Amino acid sequence: MSASWVLGVDSGGSGLRIALARAETAALARSGGTPAQPPQPVGRVHRFEPLRTGADGIDSAQLLDRLLPAARELLAEAGAERPGAVCIGAAGLATLGDGLRAAVPAALRREWGAVRLALAADTVAGYAAALGEEPGAVVAAGTGMMALGTDLRQWRRADGWGHLLGDCGGGAWIGRAGLECAMRAHDGRSGGSAALLARAEQRFGPAGELPSRLYPRTDRPAVLASFAPDVADLASSRDPLAMTIMSGAAEEIAVSAVAAMPDLPGARLALTGGLLELGEALTEPLLRQLAERLPDTGVSRAEAQPLAGALRLAAALPGGRLRLPVDRRLLSVF
Repeated sequence: MSASWVLGVDSGGSGLRIALARAETAALARSGGTPAQPPQPVGRVHRFEPLRTGADGIDSAQLLDRLLPAARELLAEAGAERPGAVCIGAAGLATLGDGLRAAVPAALRREWGAVRLALAADTVAGYAAALGEEPGAVVAAGTGMMALGTDLRQWRRADGWGHLLGDCGGGAWIGRAGLECAMRAHDGRSGGSAALLARAEQRFGPAGELPSRLYPRTDRPAVLASFAPDVADLASSRDPLAMTIMSGAAEEIAVSAVAAMPDLPGARLALTGGLLELGEALTEPLLRQLAERLPDTGVSRAEAQPLAGALRLAAALPGGRLRLPVDRRLLSVF
């Protein structure tokens, strides 16, 4: 009975989601073309606020405190004793995942015995949701920005290095560029935008107070990204500097997509992430850049969410059916 159930977890900047599904409906696509329809969770999906993060990444104790009771409820509602496999997709796993890798496998063994477990970067879960087990690349653009591709032998990562070292073209990058233009206008320096200054003061208050409001924040990337919709809106209204910022973001995203893309015929590219909700101010220059740089690559917008990818990865674990590359930082199997 347990082997027919898989548990999927998605933990990212927008929160924690936990779902149970039948393994046979969560399987990854195994041939060319688009993956099967996203697996339908059985019963309700448990949703929680974002988890705390620290020096080791996501707080593993808080994750387990939320995961295990929710999983017990889902299994009881389905009449199952335990899942056959579990996949946890986690933001920041690639660079700050030691805490999860150290604590979660032992905790699940104590709870369910010898259960198969995969710990996946949230971008890997997004890849599985968008492309199944076919070669290609995924762009995950939200507050941050990362591109991830594979030829099914190894992963190719481009960016995702955080708002201080990279995430070029992501929401925090766009917001920071817009605020720089606003501060230039505030000072009377060249390269400033009065329109961006007005929007910045409308959102954050007097421009001269912005450093004291921003620098002490522990959620600086999210605060910066909160200004990206204003930049996109002004770009849609043909503000020259806002349009330049959005074009620059599109170019940065396209450059990362090219770097991650495997050199294989038929490999596809999927675009994911909340940044796409900025609309044509971003998607129009982005699709133009991709058409120029990857003229023979099919580009699509992923509909399935990383939670569906986590369920698909979990379904591939029994019997060693997983074809995506195992990697200590991006996709660990226990």
